[in-house]
Amino acid sequence: MASGVEELLDMLFEMIDEAKNAPLSSDKCVIERDRALDLIDDVRSQFPIELTEARKMMARRAELENEAKYKAEAIVKAAEDRARQLLSEEAITQQARQRANEMMQQAEERSRDLKRSANEYCEDALRRTEEAVAEAYDEIKKSRARFRAAAGVSASSQGSVGGSRAMYDAAADED
Repeated sequence: MASGVEELLDMLFEMIDEAKNAPLSSDKCVIERDRALDLIDDVRSQFPIELTEARKMMARRAELENEAKYKAEAIVKAAEDRARQLLSEEAITQQARQRANEMMQQAEERSRDLKRSANEYCEDALRRTEEAVAEAYDEIKKSRARFRAAAGVSASSQGSVGGSRAMYDAAADED
């Protein structure tokens, strides 16, 4: 079995690309329906895996944000504690406030950096997942269109030979 959605789509593409041309047509082909449907089922089964990975990345992002928040709170608390200890003299108090502000700015900056990094990471992962899903969806639509086109050619060629068998019309189901 293939390891991922992209590999499954590559296999489906190869199967369609290497398929024999339909009689009297250069842009239509004949493919093994069961094999194509199995590949599509495999693609569908892979989607939950990729979505689970995206959820894990979102959870990791939340963990990073919480960690940054707790660190910032700890730094602020430490700065406040230190400032209270130094209240006895004006100059020392002023220095404590300045240091607390610096620590606060550093903590906020670090928190923003961590949040930005987590957001970029999650955005990239979600973009890649979205692209994979879109590519899979586009490939499925193309495969269905080719299948319909091939089924339409088969129906018209059977009709001209005198076959009276009813042909499945996928386009009618879509409406």
